Amino acid sequence: MKILHLSDLHLGKRVNGFSMIEDQIYILEQIQDIITENDIETVLIAGDVYDRSIPSEEAVSLFDQFLKKLKEQGQKVLVISGNHDSACRLSFGSGLMRDSGVYISESFRGIPERVDLQDSYGVIHFYLLPYIRSFQVREAYPDQEIAGLEEAVKTVLDGIELNPEERNILLAHQFVTGARLSESEELQIGGLDQISAQLFSPFDYTALGHIHRAQTLDTGGSGPARYSGTLLKYSFSEIKHHKSATVIEIREKGVLEIKEALLTPKRDLRELRGSYEELTLRENYADTCTDDYLHVILTDEEDIPDAIGKLRLIYPNIMKLDYDNTRTRAGFQIEDGGRPDTRTPYQLLEEFYQRQNGQAPGMEQKQYAEKKIADIWDDREASERGTL
Repeated sequence: MKILHLSDLHLGKRVNGFSMIEDQIYILEQIQDIITENDIETVLIAGDVYDRSIPSEEAVSLFDQFLKKLKEQGQKVLVISGNHDSACRLSFGSGLMRDSGVYISESFRGIPERVDLQDSYGVIHFYLLPYIRSFQVREAYPDQEIAGLEEAVKTVLDGIELNPEERNILLAHQFVTGARLSESEELQIGGLDQISAQLFSPFDYTALGHIHRAQTLDTGGSGPARYSGTLLKYSFSEIKHHKSATVIEIREKGVLEIKEALLTPKRDLRELRGSYEELTLRENYADTCTDDYLHVILTDEEDIPDAIGKLRLIYPNIMKLDYDNTRTRAGFQIEDGGRPDTRTPYQLLEEFYQRQNGQAPGMEQKQYAEKKIADIWDDREASERGTL
């Protein structure tokens, strides 16, 4: 079976105030070409279909048209919700859509939904695990003690009765420890939402969503876990990324081939650096893609009056403008290279306590603090769920 793995479409997204709908329409047309060129039979979408839990009319219409085209071409489609999606809204009408070969996971009920599809080698079992939080698993398994997300996901996956002699593929939307990040993901402070790749070791392939950079992770088991990444760049931290869709061919048990189908955006996300005079000199911008989304960095020592307004006469899609000169370099310095802080909330609290009191907290204080932190996160997660 030939499978296309997509994730994190973020339909309806705005980047620095710019709507990306036109770019998303363009890139989904490329996806249709990839499907045709590679004889794709099944399309997996591993969460974050929309950028907001209440998506715009444009975003809903775009996804509807995309599904319609896939149905007309005869592909099966499997979809799970991500942290940006409302699971109940995304799955509306899913019972009716099944008859058209579109399988959308419902809200989490404790055991991942299974979809069985046939190819010339037999049956492939697909398991649909939407984005989950610890409190949802505790509600589904009230008799088990579940301390964090790692234990929560393990509990859910352990509940699946897998036949190791058959082919099993999982769709999931979670943050796996060791994954390389961009700046456009929404992650919990201190890495509370991280889980181990080894949890997916029983599966022949795990189609992941949530992280925006395409990458493959070793599970130490039957097959790899892979993030397909976003189809477009949604942050200037991604300017050096090459976006792609993941094409998988699974044959008999244990035989799996993965390749990337590279994508070309309607407008790239780029960084442009130089003085105002250099950037406005025609010979420097002629024959370049002036319509790209740009982060302009001016090197002039003096501020240029209305620089962004003047530059947009040449570069209409400037998203951001900064200065890099003697004054700005003296004003700030990034100490950690912009890397995300991976300390847990308790580690941050412990550091603060140490500074205030000149000593580390005792064991009783540590246990009390960790329990309160866990309660706060659970209350926040429950509150977020109640608003969707």
